[in-house]
Amino acid sequence: MVHRRRMALLSGVLLAALSVTACSAGGPTGRSSDAGRPAPAPYREDGPTAAGGDTQTQRDAQSTFGVDVDTASYGYTRRLVRDGRLPRPAEVRPEEFVNSFRQDYPEPTGDGFAIHTDGSRLPRDAEAPGETRLLRVGLQTRSEDPRSRSDAALTFVVDVSGSMGEPGRLDLVQDALHTLVDQLRPTDSIAIVEFSDEARVVREMTRVSDARALHDAVDALHTRSSTNLEAGLTLGYRVARDGFRAGGTNRVIVLSDGLANVGSTDAEPILRRVRAEAEKQIAMLGVGVGSEYGDQLMEQLADRGDGFAVYVSDLGQARKVFVEQLPATLTVRALDAKVQVTFEKDTVRSYRLVGYDNRAIADEDFRDDRVDGGEVGPGHSVTALYEVRLADGAKASARAARVQVRWADPRTREPAETYASVSVADLDRDFAEASARLRTCYAAAWFAQALREDRPAHLDGLATIADRAAADTDDGDVRELGRVIRAADELS
Repeated sequence: MVHRRRMALLSGVLLAALSVTACSAGGPTGRSSDAGRPAPAPYREDGPTAAGGDTQTQRDAQSTFGVDVDTASYGYTRRLVRDGRLPRPAEVRPEEFVNSFRQDYPEPTGDGFAIHTDGSRLPRDAEAPGETRLLRVGLQTRSEDPRSRSDAALTFVVDVSGSMGEPGRLDLVQDALHTLVDQLRPTDSIAIVEFSDEARVVREMTRVSDARALHDAVDALHTRSSTNLEAGLTLGYRVARDGFRAGGTNRVIVLSDGLANVGSTDAEPILRRVRAEAEKQIAMLGVGVGSEYGDQLMEQLADRGDGFAVYVSDLGQARKVFVEQLPATLTVRALDAKVQVTFEKDTVRSYRLVGYDNRAIADEDFRDDRVDGGEVGPGHSVTALYEVRLADGAKASARAARVQVRWADPRTREPAETYASVSVADLDRDFAEASARLRTCYAAAWFAQALREDRPAHLDGLATIADRAAADTDDGDVRELGRVIRAADELS
């Protein structure tokens, strides 16, 4: 069949994904510092402060948050900038910019996490006190042998509302689904639910060995009227529960522009309807499409649905998502993962976590296993970047911070922890001598901050940092980051 040969560029991509296992435009914005790069948030003597400000260690020495492997915020920003627009500040989440790039952390030999920490001084033109340092906290899980993965039962919940008729929305979804059907194992299963003003089952859970019936179901998807995402997810989880495969990979994958306008349009009421069906056994992946995209709703659904959100706008991005990011969603290495960084009061004067604003957890809830964290799949990395101000006279040998990670085993639900220490000396290398991956994190995070603080002009310094990191790593994604930063600079 002709439809089985569509999208040659994506041939094999979704199989690899299974085998390896992870709006409106803003207007003109304000200007940045004269140093050619956005200045970090000013140092404050009276912290703790609101989100985005420094926290004094004498008042609160611990920073606790749930891990987040979403990347949709950067993907959507890249799409908007290409289209000649800037995102709204509220749509920019710095941690998703940082986590969009490879880190090359070493993997652990067993289950759970390996912790990687490093740091540096800030770039020499940075507007910050001289004692300010960068701290990178990286987590890495062990990859999975493609031959050992369990069979998958995937329920696709497809938006067929009128807005999905735009090129690059439903057509991209259909081509990807056709490719998926052709590449999966005969023993894997797929179900398809569509939703517009109402939801209906297009195909019940069906073994891929019956490929013709699945291809016909994909071809039957056509755009209709309104967007009742609540109805689609409710029915999708019911179908996933009915077709649940014990010991297998069970996922609900929502493909939508996230522009819900019928039924509940907030994440919490929608998830309340499906939570009983999920029970931490059926995680959600949100795949966003379209030039107008309901970013906030899709992000909240994924975070609270034990999954994550990505964004796709063209075939190149689809390849990256389906090869590198989808694998981390199809099995789970760690449930409810949380990070707690405890800064030493004698050596660290203040600190600021870049991003993760909506993933904050009360310090006392770090070991409360009833409090939700984040889910991480095999071979996936998570990165957090801190801006740290050292105390005057802090000795190089002194400990600056202790990093702890807690998670639950996805099979036994038993909790586990690991930790690592960071010394003052670990943070003291010159920025130019820091790892290229750390420099990439800095460029991505400070670019996001500039967009979020509505002052994205004069970003050439950050673009240069990205260019140099790209040259050192030969990483095309980092090279593109430099181009995106320059394009955003021209739009401001």
